[in-house]
Amino acid sequence: MVRHVLGTAAIAIALSLPVSAIAQGVPGGMEHGAREGERAAGPVGAVVGGTVGAVVGGVAGVLGVDQRPRFHHYVVEQHHPSFHYRERVEVGTVLPDAGVTYYAVPAEYGAHQYRYTIVNDRTVLVDPRSHRVVEVID
Repeated sequence: MVRHVLGTAAIAIALSLPVSAIAQGVPGGMEHGAREGERAAGPVGAVVGGTVGAVVGGVAGVLGVDQRPRFHHYVVEQHHPSFHYRERVEVGTVLPDAGVTYYAVPAEYGAHQYRYTIVNDRTVLVDPRSHRVVEVID
């Protein structure tokens, strides 16, 4: 019975993690998962949620944790203008077709299939086919 409850809680927690936690990497995903798990299933849920959040958060990032600061520094040096977008920009946001300029990601970052742009003074990686934000670089 206890295993069934814990298993159900783990699945519920995993399904309830929002996409924004995925983009936060291992630390952010773990913290968010623990908060949501504790809210849903108490202390045991916090442990399960933290573990699931860390795994999900660690897998989804396009750039490695060590690449983010270097890439952010690279983008700042380029002095590209920021596109003003009225909505909140997060992973999953689809940017408009017109008005946004997309730039190639240098090969050294290993994300050649994506483009980057600056939206509301935040650097984002975007799938060029769908214009969907896949990672926010802070």
